[in-house]
Amino acid sequence: MHRNLAIVGYRVIGSSFRQTFKKPSFLWHLNCTRPNGLALFRALSMAAPVYNNRKVPDPDDPLSLMKEDGVAVCSRMWIENFREPEKTVTNLSTYLRKFELWVLAYQKVYADETGSYLPRNSIQRSALEDLLGLRNAVLDDRFKWGARLNFYIKSPRDKTEYESLSKRKIKAILTTTQPTPFQDRIVQEVLFMVLEPIYEARFSQKSYAFRPGRTPHTVLRVIRRSFAGYLWYLKGDLSTILDGMKVGMIVNALMRDLRDKKVIDLIRSALVTPVIVTQVEEKKKKTKRKYQKKRVLAEDEPKPDPYWLDTFFGFAPEEAEKVPSWGHCGILSPLLANICFDELDHWMEGKIKEFYRPSKSDVIWNTPEGEAEQGNTSWPEFVPTSGPDKTRKMDYIRYGGHVLIGVRGPRADAAILRKQLIEFCDQKYQLKLDNESLPIEHITKGIMFLDHVLCRRVVYPTLRYTASGGKIISEKGVGTLLSVTASLKQCIKQFRKLSFLKGDRDPDPQPCFRMFHATQSHTNAQMNKLLSTMVEWFKYADNRKKVVNFCSYIIRGSLAKLYAAKYKLRSRAKVYKISDRTLSRPLKEKKGLSPEYQNMLRMGLVESIEGLKYTRMSLVPETDYTPFPNNWRPDHEKALLEYLRLDDPKTLEDQRSCIKEQGLISPQDYIAMLVWNYKRNAIIADQLSSVDGDDDDDDAENHETVLLESSNENSDRKSEEEEEKEEGVTVAHMINMIASEAS
Repeated sequence: MHRNLAIVGYRVIGSSFRQTFKKPSFLWHLNCTRPNGLALFRALSMAAPVYNNRKVPDPDDPLSLMKEDGVAVCSRMWIENFREPEKTVTNLSTYLRKFELWVLAYQKVYADETGSYLPRNSIQRSALEDLLGLRNAVLDDRFKWGARLNFYIKSPRDKTEYESLSKRKIKAILTTTQPTPFQDRIVQEVLFMVLEPIYEARFSQKSYAFRPGRTPHTVLRVIRRSFAGYLWYLKGDLSTILDGMKVGMIVNALMRDLRDKKVIDLIRSALVTPVIVTQVEEKKKKTKRKYQKKRVLAEDEPKPDPYWLDTFFGFAPEEAEKVPSWGHCGILSPLLANICFDELDHWMEGKIKEFYRPSKSDVIWNTPEGEAEQGNTSWPEFVPTSGPDKTRKMDYIRYGGHVLIGVRGPRADAAILRKQLIEFCDQKYQLKLDNESLPIEHITKGIMFLDHVLCRRVVYPTLRYTASGGKIISEKGVGTLLSVTASLKQCIKQFRKLSFLKGDRDPDPQPCFRMFHATQSHTNAQMNKLLSTMVEWFKYADNRKKVVNFCSYIIRGSLAKLYAAKYKLRSRAKVYKISDRTLSRPLKEKKGLSPEYQNMLRMGLVESIEGLKYTRMSLVPETDYTPFPNNWRPDHEKALLEYLRLDDPKTLEDQRSCIKEQGLISPQDYIAMLVWNYKRNAIIADQLSSVDGDDDDDDAENHETVLLESSNENSDRKSEEEEEKEEGVTVAHMINMIASEAS
């Protein structure tokens, strides 16, 4: 029976073997139709390598190249560059080869293109293969910037079949202005992720534009913190450099810290490749429409910016209005501009150290380097400005192409500095400046920067001090403070540019006809978002309440005129009478004052209308005067520096030596001893926190000795009390026995 089972199994194996392989080349030496066991073993041994070769992963498979997270790769680059900020980078091709960075760049550009985030596991395999082809083309120097017809990877919104286009359409594509190709933006993102950590670790702390974690609010807070004691100001406009620089100057600035030929050549080709900006003139057809045609968006087209955000962008100050765009660099252009300006920043830092000369009687700037400040710099009267022993100091700040220099000293020193700055810009940037482009102004005239006016404000503080007899005396003093106020003149200018008002001396609000077809609820909500954003923008202005209330007045008057024209009420007074000063009651069919509407609103049967905010000055928040630290850094830089400090072996050695010298005591044990001794002996034993200098170790040992002695005294006292109790019990027992015997 066993033999029959073996024969049946043998036949099954042999038949399945023949059906699977269908007589491949290595079975042609078997002449018999029923192979023996040895021949079958040889066949299987020869077939094994075929299956093993099929299981080997394909090196060009994009899924096999994604071995780690792209964010982790970026974090590692930031840590490496902040650990050694002065090291010259020689090889960036290793990071360009990492496919994880390309996938991360694709996700970012995809989100900008479509308005929706695409998870990593949702990317189609065809897109990954095209992305891998783009990476290989960049590494093999086959990539060309500004392609119009031949793409390695196309935008998910681009459904055009370029092979079937007519000659007329192809000519239009090649000769007219087109949006930046999708593949160019991916390459720009990859280069940006690779270059940003290298130069952010090297940039000066005096530059604030186009950098992560630094905003115009940061500039205003730094000015309030550090520019209080300066009398003369130089305000320079170098924004013409942002319009374009010579390719050789940009490449030389890059090569100061970067020596990778592939990356340098890629950026050079982006700068050199011409950009086609020819526009086709479209004939305007005069058509009479009774109403504005509603625009229908495409399926994948992202929504445009809402009206309130588009309006707020119109309030951008002059210093933040110009963003560089060089060749095909795209988002790399602001980074390249900061790289070129970085040499100016470091040159000014050297001039600041040369110019600094403190006075002996100076109570604020009295350190040799001038970095540490004593007291409150908001009181410049404590800094000597006249006499042979006067203080000389200056500071510098740059936002984009605009610089602001504060000088404390004679005007002649400011004039010498201006001359040196003009020579430096002529030599390094080939920029011709004159005295008119770098005016020297006194603080009393007011200096405009980021739509805020820097001026001096006189205050009368109350000074309280103790006289010789112990009497407290209060006197009124006179002082000056640096005032950072929002410019109402500039605010009116921006409103006029946006057609919200007309007139110079007496501004008159104009109706906002762009919101004519919107409902009252939607219009009020849009304007409230605009007002909330402006409240945040003027957060650090001394006149925050005044300027926000003025903006609310202009917007409220504009909406009142719009509603008067829309509902045929003829005047703003009738609008305010029906809809209240906040425009929160409905104006349609004049039902705002009816009691029926109030009842329906309470029951939720009608749509509630949000009233306009900040119609009264008391509703506007106060100015934010939160103190700004001297050596401020963004949160991400502080986290990186803290991580590097903890990762440094020296930090661990310092902690070990500290434990060996001072001993190890847990906070729980320390608090327990402190509370117990305070409870038993009324001893306040917390003296470690009030000890400074070299006597810390001795006082700590004395403190521990006090704690141990007090605990020993407690134990001795406790044992004496227990012995007294035992003796008392024994004596009482003997007395009871004697009394019982006597009875």
